[in-house]
Amino acid sequence: MTAQDYATYIAGLPRIIAGAAALFRDSEGRILLVEPNYRDGWALPGGTVESDEGETPRQGARRETAEEIGLDVELGALLAVDWVPGAARPPLVAYLYDGGVLGDDQLKSIKLQDDELLSWRLVAREDLPEFLPGELGLRVRAGLEVLDAGAGAGAVELENGLRVG
Repeated sequence: MTAQDYATYIAGLPRIIAGAAALFRDSEGRILLVEPNYRDGWALPGGTVESDEGETPRQGARRETAEEIGLDVELGALLAVDWVPGAARPPLVAYLYDGGVLGDDQLKSIKLQDDELLSWRLVAREDLPEFLPGELGLRVRAGLEVLDAGAGAGAVELENGLRVG
C-alpha cells in the first residue's frame, strides 16, 4: 500500500469524538457540577480530547479541569467509558475519571473559565437526576457505583449511560 493509498484509506474511516471529564466530590460526598453558558443544563468539569494534538483522554480531562475550574489535579482511576451515538454529531466516546475528594481550600480556590461557565455547585447524590438527566447522569451514577465498590472494581463499559452486558 502506498502512502497515498493509506491516506485515502484513513480519510474514509468513520469518525468519533472523544470527551473526558472528572468526577470530583467534597467530604460529604456531594458531586461538583458546572453550568455551561453555551447550552442548557449542568455538566462535569471536562470536555473534548484534543486527539489531533496527541492528547490522551486522561490528559484532556486534566487540562479541561484546569481550564474550566482552575484546579490542576492529578486524576485517579478510570471509572467509566461510555459510547454515546449522536443524531447531529458523530458518536462520542466519553471517559470518566475519579477526580477525588476536594478539600475546603480547593473548593474555595475554584476559578471559573468565564467564557464557558456560568457557575458551579455541589449536588447530593440523590439530587443528581434533577441536574443531570440522560446519559450523563447515568454515567455519573455508574462512576459512583464503581467508587462505592472500592479499589480493584475496575471501570465499567457503558452505552448511552447503561452498563453493557
